[in-house]
Amino acid sequence: MKTRHPMILTARIAEHDLMPFDLLRQKHFPPDRNFLRAHLTMFHRLPGEYVDIIVESLRSVAKNTGAISANVSGVRHLGAGVAFTIENVKLHSLRDALRSDFVQWLGSQDMQAWRPHITVQNKASRAKADELFHKLAGDFSPHDITIVGLDLWRYLDGPWANEVTVPFAD
Repeated sequence: MKTRHPMILTARIAEHDLMPFDLLRQKHFPPDRNFLRAHLTMFHRLPGEYVDIIVESLRSVAKNTGAISANVSGVRHLGAGVAFTIENVKLHSLRDALRSDFVQWLGSQDMQAWRPHITVQNKASRAKADELFHKLAGDFSPHDITIVGLDLWRYLDGPWANEVTVPFAD
């Protein structure tokens, strides 16, 4: 669906778990393109024209969801950057439920198989991406992060503005 007011949905990562990814992003993301903190995108383009319906869906799903302990399972080479792979069945189920609610609006990027990740480098040369990938992969140990809710953002041609944060039930 075409929209004049695109919105992005991300999983809200607990602050103490997000900080290390954020520091890597600040260090390795091109400064002229680094408008936001590290994040885990769930949907890339939702129609802002339907923000009330979207928020209602988020609240409905979140009220029956507790904090999710997801596994940071590996380092992923993106070609022009590097990301950390995130795994959790409950997180996939949550996205599938939202996908059912949003399916009539989704473009090809959001219809394809979802591979959750947190990007810490993008728009870099292949050589810089290779270097960071090998460094991070060599030092990597799987660990868990906590996902505590959902964030809906307005896309502002580069930066994002938070529309609403929907916390998961305790």
